[in-house]
Formats: sequence, C-alpha cells, structure tokens
Amino acid sequence: MSSTAVGKKRPSPASPRCDHGQRRNLVIASLLGDIFQGRLGAGEHLVIRDLAKCYKVSPTPIREALVALEANGIIDLVPNCGAVVRKVTAVDVREICQVRRALECEAIREACGRIELARLRELAETFRELQAAKRPTRGFLARARQADSQLHDLVAEASGNRFLAKQIGRLKLLFRAFRDVAWEYEQDHLRIVSEAGEHLAIIEALLAGDAKAASRAMAQHVRSGSKYWSRLFSAS
Repeated sequence: MSSTAVGKKRPSPASPRCDHGQRRNLVIASLLGDIFQGRLGAGEHLVIRDLAKCYKVSPTPIREALVALEANGIIDLVPNCGAVVRKVTAVDVREICQVRRALECEAIREACGRIELARLRELAETFRELQAAKRPTRGFLARARQADSQLHDLVAEASGNRFLAKQIGRLKLLFRAFRDVAWEYEQDHLRIVSEAGEHLAIIEALLAGDAKAASRAMAQHVRSGSKYWSRLFSAS
C-alpha cells in the first residue's frame, strides 16, 4: 500500500501498562500498522533508540519485535545496517494467507466438538447483529474487530494442539494488521457485513458438529479475506 494512499500520521505509542509479552505484542502491532499504512516506508531504516522513544518503551521489546517481524518477512535485519522495512506486496499477502488457511483449517477440524456451545451461540448472535446492520453505528468497527478476534482465538485454543495454537498466535498479529488496515482504510461497511456472514457459516458448522463443513467455511473465509486484503497492496 502506498504511503500517499493513507496519509502520514504519528505512530501510536505502545502502552507501558502491561507485562513484557503484551508490551512486545503492542510494539509489533504498532509497527505493522505503521508499515502497512505507509508511515514507515519500504527501505526505511528502523533505529531501535528512535522507536523506543516513539513507542515509549525500553529498547528490549523493540529488539524482540524486530526479530519477530523479520521471521514474518516484514523487515530485513541486515548486518551492519540494522532493520530495514521490506516492500510488502499483494503476492506476500496471498502467500501469508495460504499459510493461515492451512493452520486455521487444521485448527478448526480439531476444535470441532470441543468448544462450549453457549460461547458459540453468543458469538453467533453478535455476528447476526453485525450482519443485519444497515449502516455503521458507533462502535460498529470495534465490535466487529472484537468478535472476529474472539472466534479465531477460540478455535485455536480449542484445537488441543499447543504447537498449532502457538503458530497461529505467532502470526495472528500479522493477520489482524491486514484486517484493521483494510477495514479502516476502505471504511467498507458491506465487507464487514459480508465477513459476519462468513463467520456465521463457520459457527453453524461448529454447532452442528460438522468438522468438514467447518473447515470448508474457514477456508472460504480466509480466501475471501486474502482477495480483499491483497487489493490494497496491489498498487504498492
């Protein structure tokens, strides 16, 4: 996504009111948002001291965040040069989503039948309300974001495979950065409504105890998101 498409703003500082792991994740999320929205451009050198001052944290979570972002292919750690922002393209987005689809479809197959039905019904009701919204209301975007995160977290946790859940957790900040940038940049109410329907299909399959249908619904949801997100990076 080009920086001219979204405009320049000051990066949001990561909150210091959290434990070390949360602080690192907040820094990762902040950096991803700044990179995807063009505030930190491709080829830009990231200086730990400057980032620590900007995000109001110590250098340690900055270093850890940069290592995590290199592992996810968002920055390069170059000897004698430090961290450099990579150019993220539509191809990168599609490849990342391909990995996401494999992980989350496996997770939902394992999670089917293990999730408390009351929690699924509660989430289903939230998604029905989002799907029925004729226009965005106050808090609509935040509610959609929260429900999306809750469902995917619930599936990962219920998979019973700690290693699989950990891999999904390692990548979910990346997925959610794509989501948040797309939703906030596009301001596309209809896309959020459409995603609510995709989430409902996933939940209905889980409520029916149909692991194959749940996996198909999850695959369709991830493919749909991949097409939507990659459009925003196609002109980069």
